[in-house]
Order: sequence, then structure tokens, then C-alpha cells
Amino acid sequence: MGGTAREPAGLSLKRVHKSYGAHEVLKDISLDIQGGEFVVFVGPSGCGKSTLLRLIAGLEDITAGDVYISDTDVTERDPSDRGIAMVFQTYALYPHMTVAENMGFGLRAARRPRTEIEQKVRQAAEVLRLTDYLDRRPGQLSGGQRQRVAIGRAIVRDPDVFLFDEPLSNLDAELRVGMRIEIARLHQELRNTMIYVTHDQTEAMTLADRIVVLRDGRIEQIGTPSQLYDDPDNVFVAGFIGSPKMNFFKAVVQGADRLRLGETELPCPRTDAAIAGPVILGLRPEDLRVAGPEEPGFPMEVKFSEFLGGTTYVYGEIPGGTGCTVELERSRQARPGTILTLTADIADMRLFDVEGMRIR
Repeated sequence: MGGTAREPAGLSLKRVHKSYGAHEVLKDISLDIQGGEFVVFVGPSGCGKSTLLRLIAGLEDITAGDVYISDTDVTERDPSDRGIAMVFQTYALYPHMTVAENMGFGLRAARRPRTEIEQKVRQAAEVLRLTDYLDRRPGQLSGGQRQRVAIGRAIVRDPDVFLFDEPLSNLDAELRVGMRIEIARLHQELRNTMIYVTHDQTEAMTLADRIVVLRDGRIEQIGTPSQLYDDPDNVFVAGFIGSPKMNFFKAVVQGADRLRLGETELPCPRTDAAIAGPVILGLRPEDLRVAGPEEPGFPMEVKFSEFLGGTTYVYGEIPGGTGCTVELERSRQARPGTILTLTADIADMRLFDVEGMRIR
């Protein structure tokens, strides 16, 4: 495609705010995206991620702040003048047009030469493996194929930046997995800058170079998938990234190197007395294990087991009624009512203060 010859475009957001009357939807968003990066905006419904994407596209007016693409201020530019192409949740294909006509519609509207349209449609179809479907109509395609046509309509425009607004949410689980692979392959081939919005943290973890976690219109943390998973800034990020989510237990740091969880005393990952007092202990299910005979551990009563083939997730409660999830090897059985004594290595423990902020 023609877009691979030039340097990928970067994008910057500077102190962006968006309000609808007195309701502030986005608050002081600043972000730098490098050319060629695949960045995913993720967060719960209503966090502002789709609104932020629409501000970048120019489909919404910014209340305050600036948007730069390739060091050019595009804050006041029309969407058609920003060098972006957007793929929506709905395919928005014309049912009476063929695949080729749908993909080339934007170029025809821009009065591009017919030979150029045919060439770009053919090139995009090859990238998306749609060559055999160019003469079909949308009603003759599967959901995944229709979404590829919608992506192809964006590719032929040769944009600086691709924007994806929850493009897989209308597909069933099997198709979503296949389309994630297609989109990842597309990014590797085109190397354009891509910004992708989803509420599905699995999509974010598998696709992103970097993830932007949003909550209530603010950025909670930015980082690679491994950084957010292994080194979360707060309880919200720790609980949102990862499935099953991280376990959180109320605990107390005693002295310089001991951590009390209920009636159990565990080694503490911090050895300074300055953090003595109540804390939140975070442990991922795969970091918990059944304690050995001489190891300190805390009891969990098994409530339910979920066998997934290679892995078993066991759900239970520790004293006090706090829920707990532990990942066990497939050979270990854990029937309801069984008491497991659990422990974890110091390196896998994450401490948070009572406000939910990480203690490092």
C-alpha cells in the first residue's frame, strides 16, 4: 500500500478536556503516541475512551486542549483533513454495493481516478485476503468478512492514523479471536499508527504495544501489557488488567518485615517500618500456591472449581468472607468444602495503601 513508503505519523494530545454542559467527560488528557505504535484505550463503560477517539477523529469538538498529528495542529481541522481513517463497531456497509464498491466508495466520493481506485482496492483486498470476494455483496459474507471489508475501506484511503472503535464487539467469540490475529497481522504489514478502543482487556493485552487505562475521564496508567500486568500503579489497574483478576486482601504490616493476613503471619515484600499499618495485599491467581508442610500460609475454603483443560481455577473464601481465586495445575483436585492452605513468594506480592495506590 502507498502508506508504507512514508514515515509513520505520531500523534500527541495536550491537556485535552471535553465537557457536555456542566458534565466533564474527559479531564486533562495528555498523551504522546509514536509513529507506527499500536495503542489501545481500555476501561469500563463510560470512562471516555470512545469520546477520546472521536475527538482525535474530529467527530467531536474539543472543549480545551490540542491534537497534533505529525507535529501539525489539527485541533480545528475537519475530519477529512486530518489524515485519519476510522473503523466503527457497526460495519456500515452499503448492502446494494459489492465488496469492491464498498471499499472504493470514499475514493469515488473524492473523485479519484478509476484506475487509482481499482489499484488501491485490489491491494487492500490482497492484504485482507478478500480478493475472492470482491464481486459479492455484504449479505453474502460472514461477520468477520464484513468487518474486513470495513477495514479495507479505511486502508484504501492510505491514512496516517487508523482509529478502531470497538470493531470486534459484534462478533462471536471464535470470530473475535480470528479478527484479533488479522488486525495484529495488518499492523505488522502496514506499520501505520493505530489507536484501538475496547472494553475487553484480553484484546488490549494481545494487540497493544502500549495500553492506556482510563477511568472516569482520566488516564490511570500508560504502559506495555507486561508493565501494567506486573507493575500496576493502583488497585483499579491491577484489578482491571488480567483475567481472572488479581486477589485483594486486607492485611497489616507489622514491624519492618512481617505481614499479617488474618491469623497468618507472612514475610513482607517491604522491609522499612515506615509503611507499618493497614495495607491491601494483591496476589494474582497464578502466584498463589498450596503451602508446603513448613511454610506459613492462610486457609481458603473451596466453593467452586473451574476445569479448563490445562488449568484449573479454584474459587473460595478466606476467613472473614473475602473471595479468593487460585490457579492450580490440572492434576490437583479441589472439591467444594475443601480447605487449602495458600501462600506466595515475596516477589509476587503487591502492596497498596488503603486508598488503593501502589506502595513501591
